[in-house]
Amino acid sequence: MKKGFIFDLDGVLCFTDIYHFKAWKVIADRLGLPFDEKVNDRLRGVSRMESLRIILSLGDKTYTDEEQLAMATEKNEIYRTLLNEMKPSDVSNEVRETLEELRNRGYKLSIGSSSKNTPTILEKTDLAKYFDAVSDGNNITHSKPDPEVFLKGAQFLGLEPSECYIVEDAEAGIDAGVAGGFTTIGIGPAAMYSKTHHPISTFKDLLNYAK
Repeated sequence: MKKGFIFDLDGVLCFTDIYHFKAWKVIADRLGLPFDEKVNDRLRGVSRMESLRIILSLGDKTYTDEEQLAMATEKNEIYRTLLNEMKPSDVSNEVRETLEELRNRGYKLSIGSSSKNTPTILEKTDLAKYFDAVSDGNNITHSKPDPEVFLKGAQFLGLEPSECYIVEDAEAGIDAGVAGGFTTIGIGPAAMYSKTHHPISTFKDLLNYAK
């Protein structure tokens, strides 16, 4: 019997793709790399350093670890500045009403995001109040598709992986959920992924799995 839901943040509860894109584009444009929306889609659910490696692979120049770290740090500083534009209205009423109903039905809720900016996003969007626990990039050493962030989320809730649903929009997140022994629910692009256990088309469809 399921007792909890663990949610990816970006692409599931809210959308910060545009901010990531703008920040990475500043870096890519300076390096003369052909970064566009199609490449940006490849970065979904991927760690910051791995995202940078994907972008740098668009060119033929190599960079030292120190140079790459500096680029990733700059990107995050730009991104964090852009996040200040976020507000509660960036989260739909459907998402808020569904989270509230899941809580009313007795389910424990956690965030399971690889992002280190999770606290800022939760604060700006007024989402923190819905969650019993937060597992994010600030308390893990391995990003998705490693299951660590979800395993810690379940641990923080006091639940076993078999007692939790993972809600994800990215294939890397679904892979992480499967690897951790969770039941996965895919929305957006993840709804079409072959490893997704339960595809949904709208966020409120989650209530069908919360009996």
